[in-house]
Amino acid sequence: MRSIRRRLLVWVLGALSVGAAVLLAVSYWALLGELDEVFDESLKQVALAVAEHHPPGAATALPRSALPPLPHVYEEDADFDYVTFTWSLDGRLLYASDASVKLPFRHTNGSDEVRADGGERWHVYTVVRSDGVVQAAQRASLRRLLAAGTAAYLLVPLLLLIALIGVLLVIALRRGLQPLDRAAQSVAERSAVSLAPIGEAGMPREIHPLVRAIDGLMARLAEAFRVQRQFVADAAHELRSPITALRLQLQLLERTHDDAARQAATQELKAGIERAQHLIEQLLALSRVEPEGPPSAEDTVDLGELARGVVAALSIQAEHLGVDLGADTPASGPTTRGDRQQLQILLTNLVENALRHAPSGTGVVDVRAGVLAQRPALQVLDNGPGIAAAERERVFDRFYRGDGQPAAQQGSGLGLAIVKAIAQRHRADVSLHDAPAGGLDVRVLF
Repeated sequence: MRSIRRRLLVWVLGALSVGAAVLLAVSYWALLGELDEVFDESLKQVALAVAEHHPPGAATALPRSALPPLPHVYEEDADFDYVTFTWSLDGRLLYASDASVKLPFRHTNGSDEVRADGGERWHVYTVVRSDGVVQAAQRASLRRLLAAGTAAYLLVPLLLLIALIGVLLVIALRRGLQPLDRAAQSVAERSAVSLAPIGEAGMPREIHPLVRAIDGLMARLAEAFRVQRQFVADAAHELRSPITALRLQLQLLERTHDDAARQAATQELKAGIERAQHLIEQLLALSRVEPEGPPSAEDTVDLGELARGVVAALSIQAEHLGVDLGADTPASGPTTRGDRQQLQILLTNLVENALRHAPSGTGVVDVRAGVLAQRPALQVLDNGPGIAAAERERVFDRFYRGDGQPAAQQGSGLGLAIVKAIAQRHRADVSLHDAPAGGLDVRVLF
């Protein structure tokens, strides 16, 4: 990108140059108009003087060679500004001060602009008398040349003025853009551990929107770094426990001697590995669905079809847990735009959470797809213990586990955090309600 200073300088000096050109043109035409008035008056005076002192009746039609010779000074500079003619009333040329100029005969008083035989334009003033006609003429090019020369005197001062304005503009821009340099230096001084806002104090009003935008970005970055650090710390803490448990179970397996104890230790080790694997998969899933992450491809998703697919995939797990899992969806369910894979993860986490808390043998989990509040919606209802109203906001936090839950019912603490992250990426709302059967009713409204 080009420099702002350079662009402003080019535009301002360009505008001044165009203005100077316009000024010169206007000056030229204004001077030409004024010169026309002055010289027309001079032509009139010359014509009247010739008519008074050399009346046409006293003139004879003589060739220029028959006229008395001009004084030496006039012969040296014979290109006179004015040319005079005397005519008879019938249009016969009686006298011409310059026989090389062939102007048409005019028989009306006043000034006019005519063309000579060669096509050159002349200004002519005509005086009609009873004994003849007197004309005084002047080349139009002479007036234009004089107007152009007078206007040209303005060119050098204008160029100097433009140069002076350019220098002052460079100084003004350098001083005026210093706040931007200070803001840039303030941004350069920030780091991942110091993202304090720049602040608008001492900044011109014109860059307040830029400063506010940068401060907003700093705040978002600070929050993102805080969440990332917290996430890494929580993940390290959560992974430490299953890894420690796996080490203990492995040591227990190594110390066993009979087959029954070895089989029990093997089952415990296998369950521990599955829990650690599930935790790692949840962590990876959460990292992929962060609201600030890269956008995913959107598609039209049939929520009824999605619900039936998740129920079918988890039916064996539900049967193993002794929970009645079913789907209540219309043949052609409502649709929404989104990432099909992420929405499947969202619903799977909700259903697994309901299966974990539903009572074994009498548990019931229903998955519904429909329309709530005129919005496409997914619902997961269970008859478990539910969640206390005071905890319903906190359960969406990462690694949060409800108080007083049996260890068997405690998961990784990431399921609902993943649900919330996916919902935010799909501009959906997640809310928790009391189910009619006494358990929990989770609603996702798109």
